[in-house]
Amino acid sequence: MRRFKELFLSDLYRYKGSTGFGTFLKCYYTIPGVRYSFWLRLCTALAGRRAWFLVYLFARLRLRHYSFKFGFDISHQATIGPGLYIGHFGGIIVNAKAKIGKNVNLSQGVTIGQANRGSRQGCAEIGDCVYIGPGAKIVGHVIVGDHAAIGANAVVTKDVPNNAVVGGIPAKVLSYNGSAGYVNRVVK
Repeated sequence: MRRFKELFLSDLYRYKGSTGFGTFLKCYYTIPGVRYSFWLRLCTALAGRRAWFLVYLFARLRLRHYSFKFGFDISHQATIGPGLYIGHFGGIIVNAKAKIGKNVNLSQGVTIGQANRGSRQGCAEIGDCVYIGPGAKIVGHVIVGDHAAIGANAVVTKDVPNNAVVGGIPAKVLSYNGSAGYVNRVVK
């Protein structure tokens, strides 16, 4: 349960810069990303722990409820580092096999999907301090480098270098200005 607390508090910090109980209550009831993150992290922490099965079952039901309510479908089986930030609700899909680093921003309409054939078969690996813009799609075994920024509606099907800004369909490197200014209040 300590891992749950560490991960959730790091997520909460990304939203408000503090982690007190008052901040938690205010954010839980006003920010959909915080509420979803709470149940997502709890499901991840309790998965496979027999002694906590009933709590896990309840947490899965709450997570499913908020999936429908907010339009998020982020698998609790995905590997997600500390400091997850969900900017707006609606249409976020993350495959169970995705690997997401720390301090990653997910915007509305983002899909991190799996390719089932071809040279990029598998699911994405997202680095640290990555900004993923609204409507972006990352498909297949793509490695997104640290401090990268993926532009709105970009379709990423090839690896993204560190500090790159990519955009377009298919995504191409536009600059090397990275995610500075988009990813704030990073967790160490």
